[in-house]
Amino acid sequence: MADRAALAAFLRARREALQPEDVGLPRGRRRRTGGLRREEVAALCDMSVDHYSRLEQPRGPHPSEQMLAAMARGLRLSPEERDLLFQLAGHAAPHRVRRGDHIDPGMMRILDRLEDTPAQVMNHLGETLRQTRPAVALLGDRTAHTGLARSAHYRWFTDPVSRLVRPESDHGEQSRLLVADLHGAYTRDGGDSRTAELVDALNRESPEFAGIWRERPVLGPYCGSKRFWHPQVGPLELHCQTLVDPDRSQRLVVYTATPGTESHTSLRLLSVLPVTQGASVPGRP
Repeated sequence: MADRAALAAFLRARREALQPEDVGLPRGRRRRTGGLRREEVAALCDMSVDHYSRLEQPRGPHPSEQMLAAMARGLRLSPEERDLLFQLAGHAAPHRVRRGDHIDPGMMRILDRLEDTPAQVMNHLGETLRQTRPAVALLGDRTAHTGLARSAHYRWFTDPVSRLVRPESDHGEQSRLLVADLHGAYTRDGGDSRTAELVDALNRESPEFAGIWRERPVLGPYCGSKRFWHPQVGPLELHCQTLVDPDRSQRLVVYTATPGTESHTSLRLLSVLPVTQGASVPGRP
């Protein structure tokens, strides 16, 4: 059910919070109060002033989903604010489209300051979008893959070489973590998405994935202490920290080692070695 009073209050609050400069309009000398005028918002939303004014009073007609989408754009609403607008108007929140390969600018600025640390930006499909040089030395160039193989989830279940980076005793736990992570993305994205295509492919190609998928595992702490094996420096025990952006479409993963440990020494050594294909190179004992 629509809450007309709450919808009207929300629209007024958002209109009054916006400044002309926020939407590319000149402020002008005669503007006495902050915020936008109703006629300005109506123009931004491509609707009549009378129609918009009645929604704010509140006595207007029940807005359609198309009209709500136009108002969300015109009022420069965040994804969360857009969801609230739809809910106040009595509609289900719209499906959010995930960003693809475009890295969030803030995420990129953080990554640029981690040039001496293994770190990488990944999207919700497990596709690596960018790595620091130490991350390439540790894990190999994970941006070089194409097609479904861009996804670390897909490679783990279809390419045995991808598992050489982790001790065999950790494979079962890692498999469940990856399936749980993909299940969460599938729940958010729905059946008509790239996530669904990836899930369908894995269910066809990997009996192990299909068996775990039927259990519907729930993701716990995704990153913590992880053991790796590298062909040049041997075993490493690293701590994995993840920074997730607001709409959960991308994550920055950073690997560190406890100072004073063998892993810390090995990680420092790894950072000065020539970059190869990292731990994905066969030859593990």
